[in-house]
Amino acid sequence: MRQRIFALTGMLLALLLAACGTPTGSSGTTGTTGTSTTGLTAVDKPGEYAPVDLQRAYHVASLIQKGDTGKGQTIIDMVCYGNPQVQSDLDAYSKAYGLPPTTVQVVAPLGPNQPPQNTADQQFQAGWAGETSLDVEMYHALAPGASIVVLVAPVCAPEGIVGLPQSRQELQYALDHHLGDIICISGGTSEATLTDAASRAELKLWDPILQQATTQDGVTIFVSSGDNGATDYTDLNATQLDTTPTTSFPTDSPWVTAVGGTTLDPATNGFSQVAWDNSGGGFSGFYSEPSYQQTLPSALQAQFQGRRGVPDVAADANPNTGVRVYLSGQWSPGFGGTSISAPIWAGIMAIADQVAGHPLGFINPALYHVGTSSRAATDFVDITSGNNTQVVNGTTVPGYAAVPGWDAITGLGAPVADALIPDLIAAQKAGS
Repeated sequence: MRQRIFALTGMLLALLLAACGTPTGSSGTTGTTGTSTTGLTAVDKPGEYAPVDLQRAYHVASLIQKGDTGKGQTIIDMVCYGNPQVQSDLDAYSKAYGLPPTTVQVVAPLGPNQPPQNTADQQFQAGWAGETSLDVEMYHALAPGASIVVLVAPVCAPEGIVGLPQSRQELQYALDHHLGDIICISGGTSEATLTDAASRAELKLWDPILQQATTQDGVTIFVSSGDNGATDYTDLNATQLDTTPTTSFPTDSPWVTAVGGTTLDPATNGFSQVAWDNSGGGFSGFYSEPSYQQTLPSALQAQFQGRRGVPDVAADANPNTGVRVYLSGQWSPGFGGTSISAPIWAGIMAIADQVAGHPLGFINPALYHVGTSSRAATDFVDITSGNNTQVVNGTTVPGYAAVPGWDAITGLGAPVADALIPDLIAAQKAGS
């Protein structure tokens, strides 16, 4: 399973994992501008966004002002390897931005990490260290009152089945021990590397766990949709992208909420958003179209062809309009990827659970109910510009365009949290 972290500047070579996309035009507006009065004042500066920017962009600021901070809720960050500096990184981040201090609980149910065997292993583990701190800082930025658990798997690989059984076991541990009601996974494995019999058998073991977690145990699971646009890797070392449209696991599971990426730019009256060209999106080769996506307009159904469509929703991911983070003892701007967008949604979900007074669990049917209702224009920023077409070794991999309503690059769109949350709660209560 690969992390979904994109870095533009600074940091160690091990954390410079990929190049970035380029911001394009704008469509849709949300949030308000302003100036931070505490800590670093990188307000409305793309690539150096602070918590206050994200809170305003996604209409979380008004909720926090009312005391809806995610208090009493716990977000579980599922990662490989973790980061021994995650607490000190978060302490520095919180102090700089005036966020309340919080203690990160690190749980490693399967024992210590597998030692790196070579330089590539060291860089891969360093990448996950950066991923861990990035995730945790994003949760705290959006839901400063929520508790955070980092659940660490001791073995992982860029692609293929290696590490998936361990990740499944740690997921089961989190459910058995009731560690929290929101799980976020900023990683994934290309479907193109999971086509063998052993891999397909492993995925079948995941299905009932994910279904029980969301529909019976009241857990909401967010998964980043990936950072390779309409394609993903074909080899186990993650060096060769597929020349045909491909998505990844577990973002393709119908039991998770898949989160794609946008480009978030300051605008005259707030922020504008378009689709990020590297936002993972498309249609699963493994999973059929779930009933909640069958409620989308008939004009879309020909595109689905009975397949699970990815993503469900979106938020900022372009590193050009990304965030400043504190990683491994230093500040670094220009961090992005769907490793930002999925934690943004997890933080908003912590607030939603607090407002509801109980965990909302499987939210996808309610999301699509709201997203296809008259409230959609109020509750979501509909992203209608951009596409995730990629060029691989001279071959064009046709992607998907952002269009009005749902699309296979930004899903239903980006959240307007203070409007969406009450409608989501109402739709969930009504049994959507």
